[in-house]
Amino acid sequence: MKRYITVTTRILTEVAMSVSELKANPMKAVASGHGLAVAVLNRNVPAFYCVPAPAYEELLDRLDDMDLLALAKRLEKEPSVKVNLNDL
Repeated sequence: MKRYITVTTRILTEVAMSVSELKANPMKAVASGHGLAVAVLNRNVPAFYCVPAPAYEELLDRLDDMDLLALAKRLEKEPSVKVNLNDL
């Protein structure tokens, strides 16, 4: 008697397609997400996300902003030193 295990996986997009659909028309795959990521499924499990270039660039910008904010918060706790610009 074979037992099958059902694996539940979150798909973090509103649009998903199979690898076969992606192979058939890659540009249609990107366009189907209307600017957002598309989950590409292999046997109904997300294998990867197809992310359009503008969305990827925005994602990297946001990550960079988060890093800068964390740095600013860390530096905010350091003691300040008053200086005179003429002394520099």
